[in-house]
Amino acid sequence: MRAFTELYRRLDSSTAVRDKSAALRDYFAAAPLADAAWGFHFLSGGASRRIVSTRVLREAALLASGLPSWLFEECYHNVGDLAETIALVLDTPGAGSDESLDHWMRERLLPMGGLPPEQALDAVREAWAQLDREQRFMFNKLITGGLRVGVSRQLVLRSLAEVQGLEPGLLAQRLMGFGQMTPIADPAAFQALLAPMAPSSESAAGAGADAGSAGAFALSGLLPLPFQLAQSWRDEDRGSMAASECLFEWKWDGIRAQLIREAGEVAIWSRGEELITDRFPEIAQAALAQLPPGSTLDGEILCWARDAATPMPFAQLQTRIGRKAPSRKTLRERPTVFLAFDCLRADGEDLRGWPLIERRLRLESLAGAFADPEGTLRRQPPLQVADWLAAARLREAAREQGAEGLMIKHRQSRHLIGRARSPDGANWWKWKLDPWTVDAVLIYAQTGHGRRAGLYTDYTFAVWSGPATDLGRRLVPFAKAYSGLTDAEITKVDAVIRRTTIERFGPVRSVEPSLVFEIAFEGIQASGRHRAGVAVRFPRMLRWRTDKRPEDADTLESLRALLPPAGLSASAGG
Repeated sequence: MRAFTELYRRLDSSTAVRDKSAALRDYFAAAPLADAAWGFHFLSGGASRRIVSTRVLREAALLASGLPSWLFEECYHNVGDLAETIALVLDTPGAGSDESLDHWMRERLLPMGGLPPEQALDAVREAWAQLDREQRFMFNKLITGGLRVGVSRQLVLRSLAEVQGLEPGLLAQRLMGFGQMTPIADPAAFQALLAPMAPSSESAAGAGADAGSAGAFALSGLLPLPFQLAQSWRDEDRGSMAASECLFEWKWDGIRAQLIREAGEVAIWSRGEELITDRFPEIAQAALAQLPPGSTLDGEILCWARDAATPMPFAQLQTRIGRKAPSRKTLRERPTVFLAFDCLRADGEDLRGWPLIERRLRLESLAGAFADPEGTLRRQPPLQVADWLAAARLREAAREQGAEGLMIKHRQSRHLIGRARSPDGANWWKWKLDPWTVDAVLIYAQTGHGRRAGLYTDYTFAVWSGPATDLGRRLVPFAKAYSGLTDAEITKVDAVIRRTTIERFGPVRSVEPSLVFEIAFEGIQASGRHRAGVAVRFPRMLRWRTDKRPEDADTLESLRALLPPAGLSASAGG
């Protein structure tokens, strides 16, 4: 526990990637196998559940600190994080524990999940008494399932690979779907994950793992392959190649997925490495009937009616995501298709080292699978583009197709891992539509968490309902956003919020309408669940409009004017 707590402190105290990588390497080099397994599990985004309820933790904290409940709540609202608040209010920290992280997880924390509340309360207080202040904070994070630290999974993976002497690409390959199949905190499974590269079966992975080639570890069974992600398109990119060197496709607003067919079995994996086969039974059934065994296709899942020219809005697909067993009505009203744009395996052969144009030919050869162009399995046909000017015009027409923009893929591109760039410039790019923007008024603010605890950083924005001449004009909330401002701007906005507070509702304040911000968003849909009658996707702040007065903000009518015709998806990027 002491070593993992120190690792968290080092990761949280620096924003430099070099420092974070050094801290990770030090931990993985020195930690026992079982502790390293738990550390990797937590830091790479492994599942983490709440072991003890927050009510029990609050009661334990009140008993241990002697604070009245109102004062504890005030502390919590100022700190913004329950685990940190408890660690700060507890007096007389213990000497600290030298027991391993694995011991604490298996012998102390996990067993608490099965205790009655009274016994769990006593067990928590007993644990606090043994830990120093930093360990108490870590214990609280682990028991609430709220452990978050500013490191990417890719950085954790790369640091572990360096310590183990493995290619990062090979480790990424092995990890695909691993958490779904085997508990990653199991020392034996973790050791198998770190096994030395086998020259016979994985020699290709060592030679070019970062370029997307890998061995047989994850090719067995129904595990997915690492996804390739596109770079953002820049105007200067077009100067490095001709349009004729690329394939162009619509950038759809759906679920990126891999469709895998083995003998008698089918698996559908999302880009987040979640097994979603049961949520899309029509796709699984079509693949089982039409795809040959040993196939892995890369593509997009969309809600798309058989006779429709464009897909349904993402909001329709979203209703399918949360249903593990869709009803007949859902299947009838929101049918889905798998739109394939790449073939990663065929007849069990790994094709990722092949040029894209050859992988596309292999995809085309699966004619039996795509015999019905309006069926559940479809191919993404390349768009006809003569030059970059034609590409720009095509991009502007994306909304009419229910798309977010264009995908640009070099014909010679190999299938890479993540957002890796090919040395020869043969990459994938996404050329999204510019986002929609409106000027909106800040009306509510809430305190942030972690580094932003104690500052008002999460905002609710509103637009006017009715024209400026309407005496009954009022502000209607339509979006929440928390990203887009600099630290200096956040500090200034926080000061204004405190000066202009009208009411307080716990950590939330309503404020006088005095601040105007330009809000960008990627899509808009009609919604009966929102007061404004619309729901926007991925709202964020572009800039603080200090040049505008609240009365100059946009109206609900102008926002609704962006809604697409019925049945057409409204997306501006994504």
